[in-house]
Amino acid sequence: MLSSFLTISLFMGASVVAQSLPSVVCVAGQCLQGFSNITMGAKLTAQGAPASILLLPGQYTSTTNPQLLHNLLTSSSATLAPSAGFENSTTSITLPLNLALEPGLAIYSQKLYSGQAGFSQLPSEPIANSSIPLTASSLAVSSNVWVAVTSGSNDRVILWDAIPDVAQLPAGTLKTLSLIDMQSSACSPACSGSGVCSVAGVCTCPTGFSGSSCETCAPGFFGPTCQPCPSGCSSCDEGISGSGRCLKPIVTGAPASCNCLNGKCNVNGQCSCNSGWTAGDDGTACSKCSPGLFLTSTGDCQICQVGCSQCADGTGDCIACKAKFTQNASDKTLCDAVPEVTSAGNRCPEGSFGDGAQCTRCSPTCKTCNGGTSNDCIICATGQYLLNGNCVGTNSDGVCEGSNLIADNIKHECDCKFRNRYLIESPHGLTHVFLACGAKCTSCKIPGFSVASTVNQLECTGCLPGFVLSQGKCVESCPAGTFISPQDNLTCTPCDSSCATCTGTATFCLTCTGNQLASNGKCLSTCPSNTFTASGSCLTCHPDCASCSGSSFNQCSSCAPNRPVLTNGRCLPTCSRSQYFDKTSSTCQPCDSGCSSCTGPGPSNCLACSSSNQVLRNGACVSANCEGSSSVIPGLGACLSELVQVPTVSGTGSPPLPSITGLTNPTTFPTRRPLEWWQILLMALGCAFIFLLVLLCWRRRARKQRAKQTAKFASAKRLDQKLSWRGRLVRFGEKLFGHDTSQRAAVLPVHQIHRYPDTRDTKLQKIRETEDARHDLEMDDLLDAYNYSEARSRSSRAPSSLPSLHDKRGIKPRPLHHSVHSNRLSGHSLYSELTGKPRQTPETRQPVKKDLLNPRYSSSSTLSSSFTIWSRERDRVPAPVPPAPQLLTEAEAYATAIRPALAASPPRHRR
Repeated sequence: MLSSFLTISLFMGASVVAQSLPSVVCVAGQCLQGFSNITMGAKLTAQGAPASILLLPGQYTSTTNPQLLHNLLTSSSATLAPSAGFENSTTSITLPLNLALEPGLAIYSQKLYSGQAGFSQLPSEPIANSSIPLTASSLAVSSNVWVAVTSGSNDRVILWDAIPDVAQLPAGTLKTLSLIDMQSSACSPACSGSGVCSVAGVCTCPTGFSGSSCETCAPGFFGPTCQPCPSGCSSCDEGISGSGRCLKPIVTGAPASCNCLNGKCNVNGQCSCNSGWTAGDDGTACSKCSPGLFLTSTGDCQICQVGCSQCADGTGDCIACKAKFTQNASDKTLCDAVPEVTSAGNRCPEGSFGDGAQCTRCSPTCKTCNGGTSNDCIICATGQYLLNGNCVGTNSDGVCEGSNLIADNIKHECDCKFRNRYLIESPHGLTHVFLACGAKCTSCKIPGFSVASTVNQLECTGCLPGFVLSQGKCVESCPAGTFISPQDNLTCTPCDSSCATCTGTATFCLTCTGNQLASNGKCLSTCPSNTFTASGSCLTCHPDCASCSGSSFNQCSSCAPNRPVLTNGRCLPTCSRSQYFDKTSSTCQPCDSGCSSCTGPGPSNCLACSSSNQVLRNGACVSANCEGSSSVIPGLGACLSELVQVPTVSGTGSPPLPSITGLTNPTTFPTRRPLEWWQILLMALGCAFIFLLVLLCWRRRARKQRAKQTAKFASAKRLDQKLSWRGRLVRFGEKLFGHDTSQRAAVLPVHQIHRYPDTRDTKLQKIRETEDARHDLEMDDLLDAYNYSEARSRSSRAPSSLPSLHDKRGIKPRPLHHSVHSNRLSGHSLYSELTGKPRQTPETRQPVKKDLLNPRYSSSSTLSSSFTIWSRERDRVPAPVPPAPQLLTEAEAYATAIRPALAASPPRHRR
């Protein structure tokens, strides 16, 4: 994992030859030419460049100074050659360029990041119980990464920043360092001691660990290191505080693995039933008793009584008896043999059978029989049991001779329960088959068998897979106070008297009697350190804790040296960046204000400086005093002038450094010239021309739209008759020079137009009347322009007795319906006109009525169109004469008479 450091150490003692050629070292904003042996960063080269540049960590953009650095960064042929720890930088450059150390630790054999370089990435697993020597004079730590090292005094020191010279560390810190841990600080909450924080802020867990902080063991693992459960166990005492003891061994051929109840699953997945069992009605294998047997209340299958071929489950009552047997009247489970008689009908005594006219004695082995041989026994003699029609004896375990069957003293036959054999009668005679000793037993016996032994004394000697043997019965697990014997992994063996429960051996206690506590298999009065009490046992604390109140990693009471910081029940490896761990109070204390990280209180225990103008000298932060215009490089804690040695020409005899253009010049960018006056003028004229062009286009479009609307109106009113060439010439002149109202064409009188009743003439007459009404309105506005006082003095005169002006000028009064009533003057009151007396109050100015029809055509075009239409239609039938005009009043006649004179003279204003 960190073997690269071991390789580095082999080369640390080798001398590194300083560079004999000058070089240029740059950070963002400054470059320096001189001699340097720095092996940090990346080398920047480009075709045609005056020199190559060594870039130190930082961010570079297209505007970075100086000019030389800018030219190389923006060059299309620029390439990068990264050093150890900077391999994540690509060979091609994409701005902005962020040149940074990969997550991990870089060490250098000489101070100021010079000499042989080595790098190690963040480990994927904790550095457990190991210490790697760091033979380095300077080192660099990537951002958001902390490194735990120990010095010769075994003091634990946390490094957060780069150290340009290990010799400048605080006096209490020895210069020989060893790496013991390295992690990212991006995880929140922090990882447990078993996890490693990645740069992405996620805890990476080793095999066997789980949880967001790698604080627990995955299923199937146990102990502080989360090792797997023992082989052969399907489950064990798992968990980070578990003992790993096997709770359930792996069972091969368990009935449940192939939908079987009382049988063993084979390799092919088929179930082999215990004899006496067959498939049930629900499809479950080995769940129903075979014919000739019945299901007892304990779940076992037993053979029916002698002479019974079928009996009921639960009770065993015989449903059908065999031939030569009849059901017992008092006990329905029994079938009695029909008594033997002679041919004369005489009943034979017990021990004999009917042999024609006489009774013959049975075989000595038979108690009752139906024949003379030993194969004809119905019930065997005492101590003999029926087996395949023969009477045989038994051994001390009740096993019938010549078989593996158990003798039944009640049934007097070997029908019971050893290796599952039992007797049934077939059409071909008595045959032995297998019968279950019990539902879960594979073999059984009756210890100390005698003629007084009963079937309920039977004990199992073998069980189906997944069951254990406890007190002669097959059960799923050993009862309390017993454990599975490791000799056969079958028999439940009692624990020692001091143990309430045990495992493995009788003396390895899991729980104890007498209020004692079990710890590591022993019974104690109190739990040892690094354990806690739970359910009568002493369980081990979480590996992060030295002492605890529970099994969780946030239930620590005290912490181990490798994770000394106790916070909210958790043991953490470090304090924050600007704190140090105080062993006296076991708390985190703040560093001095001048330190960004430290090993203790005061300004003399700094590991790095918080000010950008200070450097570390013997654990204290002092003023940098960088030479020339250089400054302290952020993140490296050293001046650029310290990293690059610039030779002095005077007195040394050294040749001057070659001159490089743009080494100290700031980056310049082309600026735009201000516009000349003629350029501005051309732009303004161009804009004006474009505006006029747009305006002309808009007006032309508007005219076309109006023309379309006019044509549509004319088409709807059937006025779109083609004009003669004279008419078209007149229209062209009107468009070119405008209309002349003084050259209006003569129009026929209204009463003549009304003679023609055509609808078009009527509409044209209305248009003419509208034009006359507009003219009268203009005259009224002209009259209103005169001084109001003069109008008032004229209105105070009495009506004139002179003849009307209409008679002298040949002007006839207009009919009342023509326009007088629709356009009455807003002038003097009718009272003043009739009486000649002025009003005593100010005259009220009446508004002029403006509800006249708006004409769509000019007067000249309308009159000419009216005359043309009248010419075309003069041959039509004349319309009836309109009614006579209505007479005007004297005031209205007078006002009509003086209008022309007033219109001809300009208005006068009183001074």
